[in-house]
Amino acid sequence: MDGAELIGQLYRLVAPGLDERSRRLVVGAGAKLQGRGAISAIAEATGLARGTISAGVAEVASLTTTSSEGEDSRARVRRPGGGRKRLAHKDATLRQDLERLVEPTTRGDPESPLRWTCKSVRRLAGELREQGHQICPQVVANLLHELKYSLQANVKVIEGGQYPDRNAQFEHINAQVMAFLDAKQPAISVDSKKKELVGEFKNSGRECRPKGDPERVKVHDFVEADKGRASPYGVYDIAHDLGWVNVGVDHDTSAFAVESIRQWWRSMGSPLYPDAQSLLITADGGGSNGARVRLWKVELQKLSNETGLAISVCHLPPGTSKWNKIEHRLFSHITMNWRARPLVSHEVIVSLVADTTSSTGLRVQSRLDTGEYPPGIKVSDEELASVNMKQHEFHGEWNYTIRPRSPSL
Repeated sequence: MDGAELIGQLYRLVAPGLDERSRRLVVGAGAKLQGRGAISAIAEATGLARGTISAGVAEVASLTTTSSEGEDSRARVRRPGGGRKRLAHKDATLRQDLERLVEPTTRGDPESPLRWTCKSVRRLAGELREQGHQICPQVVANLLHELKYSLQANVKVIEGGQYPDRNAQFEHINAQVMAFLDAKQPAISVDSKKKELVGEFKNSGRECRPKGDPERVKVHDFVEADKGRASPYGVYDIAHDLGWVNVGVDHDTSAFAVESIRQWWRSMGSPLYPDAQSLLITADGGGSNGARVRLWKVELQKLSNETGLAISVCHLPPGTSKWNKIEHRLFSHITMNWRARPLVSHEVIVSLVADTTSSTGLRVQSRLDTGEYPPGIKVSDEELASVNMKQHEFHGEWNYTIRPRSPSL
């Protein structure tokens, strides 16, 4: 908290018990102690006019002087009710017109003790002047404060319409995960992480560095043709708190998603679950692992044939991707680990991902995938029909199992 804010809080605490002159002395003494620029800062912190604070500074400077008549200057206090009348008292329609301006954009419950508006005080002052009121932004701010308004930003809290069976699907997913864990079968959460620009670009966050020596990065975020973007696809082992990230250099397609799961199984999954007969995948409902993506199912069939695993998939309901375990168990820790660090190369990204840990014991492995995954691959009805897939009784479009297909099929 700076000095002006502290003086503002002090003023609001003692002002009700002081007369007009004493209030001027309080803010005047504060401004005199603060020095240059304090009058404007204290005016903003207290809501008083700059002229009032300037008068207080002058009175503080003259406290030890005596008038020419020999009268102690400290004895003079304006009589009650003296001074210039408040603008809201002289302008009978000012408050009403201000309320009318902010009411169309007022947010929240009208019965709430605190309301807020999205119009700035400068804009409101300008509109009031157009209506004939002589007013400045500071007076508008004071009036809004008296009316229990404050200036705030909007907040993302509305999720939109909810699917009727959203909670039931979460319960179904939880039951499936618990059943697989109890049977010592692998259960994983998968998803694509946000694509990242590769090069000396700004990365959000801050880290400790010598004072005055920030990391230098490029001003503009334009893709560098020789480096492109990184497309991380993650696999999170729910039972062992282990992460696997396949860092691709090409498109994020269903083929890339399933290849990432394949590489996880070969490197981490198979050694951890040597007797596994089935695999549970929890995934978002959209993207490269979407519930309606044909190529996703065809590629999973290939993986099932190769591994001999019965692969069950449970998709999260629409609009609930933030509840996917991989988001807060793996991706959030990766983001914190590389905050404020330019991702100058794919190798650096792989290294930073592999260095990610958490207080709960998270460990992560990562690899660079230089394969090509062209977009736009069409899957025919015949190819989709050849997938050995059985839908679950509950929302089969979200929950299904793909079993190995015999060579004769």
